[in-house]
Amino acid sequence: MDHRPQAWGRPRDDVYGAYDASFMQTNGPNQHTQSPVVTGTSVVAIKFKDGVVMAADNLASYGSLARFTDVKRIRTFASSSIIGFGGDVSDMQYLDRHLTELSIDEAYQQSAHTLNARSLHKYLSKLLYHRRSKFDPLWNHLLVAGLDEEGKPFLAAADLLGTTFSSPSLATGFGSMLAQPIMRKYVPDEASVANLTQERAVEVVRECMKVLFYRDARSLDSYSLAIVTKDGITLTEDEKLEDQSWAFADRIKGYGTQTV
Repeated sequence: MDHRPQAWGRPRDDVYGAYDASFMQTNGPNQHTQSPVVTGTSVVAIKFKDGVVMAADNLASYGSLARFTDVKRIRTFASSSIIGFGGDVSDMQYLDRHLTELSIDEAYQQSAHTLNARSLHKYLSKLLYHRRSKFDPLWNHLLVAGLDEEGKPFLAAADLLGTTFSSPSLATGFGSMLAQPIMRKYVPDEASVANLTQERAVEVVRECMKVLFYRDARSLDSYSLAIVTKDGITLTEDEKLEDQSWAFADRIKGYGTQTV
């Protein structure tokens, strides 16, 4: 092997002959991502009377390996919107850079109008649908929360196909099965949002994150929590689960023959 730094990892030309790069070429078509590799799990969000609470854990898994434990999956946009990312982390980073460029462009606009949460959600859903139509989708499930043009709480989702929907409470990944039943007890419909306080909404989201840590093998006990109201955005990225109890574990039976 040629151990000179400029040719690390390549056979020496003076010994083995010139390297034939044709072996690295393919006769097939260009291929895009077929399945995500490094992924983030659930994002949960719930509306309350004055805004929206959102949370996502800080774990990025390499397949089934809990590899990266400090990946923040909630980002802010302007002063009235937050975005939670589920799915592929590299596509999340692409969208993060794209949103940074968009926010800079918005800041330099002469107009006093900026993208509110509803407009941002529509923009991202069109972007996701565009990439899906190119057969090169962004492997993400997004939650967009904030305030709409009337200053009312807004929460909606968009997936890699560009499908959009809205609800008083939303969750991605395992959260759609484990966290949604908990949140729907408090906000079964839009009318019930007016009866939910910020403090109670935060408690509900914390409980959801605890249940997900108990039941989802791709989750973590550290998470980010964001609250958006008309007064602005509060984002903490080093929250820890509290008052954990694994007393239920001795009642869980696995597969195969069980001895009682």
